[in-house]
Amino acid sequence: MGGVNSLIFDRDTGEKVKAYVFVSTLPCSQISYAEASLSMDLHSWITAHNRAFAYLGGSTHILVPDNLKTGVTKHTTRELILNPTYKEMAEHYNTVVMPARVGTPKDKSSVEGSVRVISTWIIAALRNTQCFSLDELNEEIRKKLEEFNQRSFTRKKGSRLSAFTEEEKFALSPLPSTPYKMSEWKTAKVRPDYHISVESMFYSVPYEYINRQVEVKLSDDFVEIFFNHMRIASHKRLYGKFGQLSTIRDHMPDNHKLFVDQTPEAAVEWGESIGTSTLTVVRYILDASRSEKQALQSIFSLKKSERRYTKYEIERACKMVISMTKRPTVKSVQTLLNNNKKNEAEQELRRKAEVNKNNFGFTRGAAYYGGTKHDE
Repeated sequence: MGGVNSLIFDRDTGEKVKAYVFVSTLPCSQISYAEASLSMDLHSWITAHNRAFAYLGGSTHILVPDNLKTGVTKHTTRELILNPTYKEMAEHYNTVVMPARVGTPKDKSSVEGSVRVISTWIIAALRNTQCFSLDELNEEIRKKLEEFNQRSFTRKKGSRLSAFTEEEKFALSPLPSTPYKMSEWKTAKVRPDYHISVESMFYSVPYEYINRQVEVKLSDDFVEIFFNHMRIASHKRLYGKFGQLSTIRDHMPDNHKLFVDQTPEAAVEWGESIGTSTLTVVRYILDASRSEKQALQSIFSLKKSERRYTKYEIERACKMVISMTKRPTVKSVQTLLNNNKKNEAEQELRRKAEVNKNNFGFTRGAAYYGGTKHDE
């Protein structure tokens, strides 16, 4: 991908707008593809590859790009690091990226030659053509590209197009059912509230990853979160007002799940699951409290009693409370639960003491031990 003199003019000011031309070439037939873009960023780079593969009707087994930073993060004799998105695109098309070695022109001689030829054939031919948009420019480039690929060779029969059709097209891999969809990779740290911040939106991850560094894959539709190359969460991407949250219930610690589940409907459903007296207490609290939030907090406190008491014990305490007052409170239910528990414990202790007393033993007569029994 290289910069060229602009052929686009701003319609309002008449100023030239800089454009860049992407060129790809197959080594045998020398058939080429070219298109212009306004940037050399990752999106333009990936889009050009998608269209080049579509133009050829298949994908090559190997890609030999220049060492443009957009696609190649690091390339030395010992290490090759590709941009994650570029690597993912190559995997989508079942191809391998082998960048040209730095300072080794022969690795990309086909492209270098085609860039020079296309520069003179297409760009020079359009030098006097005024385009006012990128689409207009690419439409003109496409016309010249067809002429270029169908132009007869000077030293042998045929053209680049015929040579491609007869000698090279069969070797291409079939295209996947859909073109590669652009994605972007970022890193983020999981906050104490088990969410990450991505472009001012917040997405949850399992709470076990709090304070961990994670990788985030952004596409137009989804946000996928990875830890050690394993996907741990996926969300539909949020758009619009900043600060929106996407929270999955399974990502919450248990105490948070209990809290967010508190709704009037859930409170009534819980009361019904315990018994009619408990449901009466729940309904009264919902109706009598000054605010819904206050009522739900009280019922939530009562629900936590299930950690220490059985449903039978809770229902019995509620029944006792409503038999004594028309204004039951959670505190009064909890007091009865505690008292009932103590009374039952005391009764159990007395029962065991009585059993132990009755089963302590029986007294044997003196004769059992060899003594003498006297007649009266």
